[in-house]
Amino acid sequence: MTLFPEFFAPQIGLSVLGRAVEAGLVRIATHNPLDELEPGERADAPPFGGGPGMVVRVPPLARILDRLIAAAPPDERRLLIVTSPVGARFDQTMARRFADHDRLVLLCGRYEGIDERVQQLYPCEAVSLGDFVLTGGEIVAMAILDATARLREGTLRPASLDEESFTNDLLEYPTYTRPALYRGHAVPEVLLSGDHAAIAAWRREQSRERTRRLRPDLLAEEQ
Repeated sequence: MTLFPEFFAPQIGLSVLGRAVEAGLVRIATHNPLDELEPGERADAPPFGGGPGMVVRVPPLARILDRLIAAAPPDERRLLIVTSPVGARFDQTMARRFADHDRLVLLCGRYEGIDERVQQLYPCEAVSLGDFVLTGGEIVAMAILDATARLREGTLRPASLDEESFTNDLLEYPTYTRPALYRGHAVPEVLLSGDHAAIAAWRREQSRERTRRLRPDLLAEEQ
């Protein structure tokens, strides 16, 4: 749900997400609150109590949500997500949980935010990308779409997911490709050895060492 649906069109047709959509593994629809306005109505209004900026109004959003919920199967596993800097920080654990649902409804925040009553009327989760402010929630929604869709069964080969960053709370090991020597920097010899057991052991240790060095918080539970 966005005031700028054109933001998503180029992204949806590209790369892994585009292939998932083309294969029918994921379906993405955009809903514009401007299409829900009654004559003389606006999608936004100044905040009560004064202050700068505008706030996205409840009524056009509620019309979309009511229609989606009414048309959904009664047993649908659905999440309503509001993009907001006050939300929980999005991470891989959250992406895996989202991927286990039938439908995600993403409400893209804009301006000074969405009227708080949306979250009082509907069971919403607020989600953020981090401790910074974006012009709108479309970038957040796109990140959620991409991270979640790639986890849906059939989108990627299972092996592609098994060893990537944040699997088993570790960062991915360093990767190399041709040429074996470039400007005096050589690929670790173990990767050229053909010894698959030694390669696997090297990758496991490199993954743990990189995590200890760059993201020790991921290993906190082991300490």
